[in-house]
Amino acid sequence: MSKQSNNSTVHKPDFVFGKKNYVVMAIGIAVIALGFILMAGGGSDDPNVFNPEIYNFRRIRLAPMIVLTGFGIEVYAILLNPNKKKSE
Repeated sequence: MSKQSNNSTVHKPDFVFGKKNYVVMAIGIAVIALGFILMAGGGSDDPNVFNPEIYNFRRIRLAPMIVLTGFGIEVYAILLNPNKKKSE
């Protein structure tokens, strides 16, 4: 004899992160991508000619700081507790 259960409860899948975590992660990935885009360029078409544009402020200081900020946002997104309720 087989027992059949008439429980109509559907098990909702448990995700590791909540929606808020994924939104913050997407923002972090966008910031990292922006940093890498700012870091690109500055090369020379002719290998015999040096282009000092590769050492400008945007590529040496600004872009790496934006990438590191994006990684910081990612760490925050991972550590963010989506179940924590706001205190009123």
